[in-house]
Amino acid sequence: MSQKVFMIGGTGLLGSKAAEQFIAHGDSVKTLALPPLPEGAPLPEEMEIIFKDVNKCTDEELEELMTGCDTLVYAAGVDERAEFPPPVYDAYYKYNIAPLKRLMPMAKKLGYKGTVICGSYFSWMAKNFPKMKIRERNPYMRSRLDQEEYAFSLADDNFYVAVMELPYIFGTQPGRRPVWTVLINQIKMMDKLPATFYPKGGTAMLTIRQVGEVIYGATQATKGARAYPISCYNMKWDEFLKIVYDARGMGKNRKVIGIPPWMMAMAMPLYKLDFKKRGIESGMDPMQLPYLMDYDLFFDTETSYHDLGATPDDIKAAIFDSIKVSVDVVENGKELLGMKGEEDQNVSSL
Repeated sequence: MSQKVFMIGGTGLLGSKAAEQFIAHGDSVKTLALPPLPEGAPLPEEMEIIFKDVNKCTDEELEELMTGCDTLVYAAGVDERAEFPPPVYDAYYKYNIAPLKRLMPMAKKLGYKGTVICGSYFSWMAKNFPKMKIRERNPYMRSRLDQEEYAFSLADDNFYVAVMELPYIFGTQPGRRPVWTVLINQIKMMDKLPATFYPKGGTAMLTIRQVGEVIYGATQATKGARAYPISCYNMKWDEFLKIVYDARGMGKNRKVIGIPPWMMAMAMPLYKLDFKKRGIESGMDPMQLPYLMDYDLFFDTETSYHDLGATPDDIKAAIFDSIKVSVDVVENGKELLGMKGEEDQNVSSL
């Protein structure tokens, strides 16, 4: 039976890929999105795009827009890379939680079947390592857990809630600036050294196409409330960075030396000082970050492939492409639309 999807963020990097999947399976998609559109982005022609800010719609406007649909997908919000003045949690609440507190009760009122939310795999880490006090020390992780807990409170036999605990994601959308410019700026500082010093851990990851596939799959597989830790590939940082350096034109054999977290933590006060000078509060505790990155945050890929219907993709090519575009922005000054959209330029369509 076909679905009628109401999506927040359908023109973004991830939302557009989810829209492609829904439409390919015979579903319809209506999305709220913020202008401008990324130049040259191959958005599905069948998707109905309404240029409105969900945070500025009245309840009456939202109800009118949502009427006639039966599935809610929230592919918008901010992550730990967005910068805000303190208290940073208030910004995370505004963009990651407050919209759902309006959208989800309305979806239930209108008889929707359920909701899929793009979340973070840091939620999984916070839940599974309580002794690390990740929730208490990191406002971003706290916001994602609060988002998840609120959403699950609305699940019942007639309304499912799926939270996609998404890890590192690679792939590009023409006309849009990748988030990986942050990484390029970080590692450039070590270019003149004989090696790159980086944590020893690793991360789960997937491509943007696979994100679209698992979002669609969650609408088919979920009953009640479920958080899905997502991974299609698990990669150590040193292997990942070798692909990054190759994409930067520095060859495939750059030496990467894994360092213990205490060594990385020695540099973190500099980041804290920079945040303070700029009037910014980080969403992640800089002194805990080295210890988080020392961990192999890997997941079994069976959930993504078997349960949610992801199909294999070329992750190395996706990393390469993401870094190439990021290098064009950082080193060549290429101007692309940021992962942002509201007037204050801090809300992103994922």
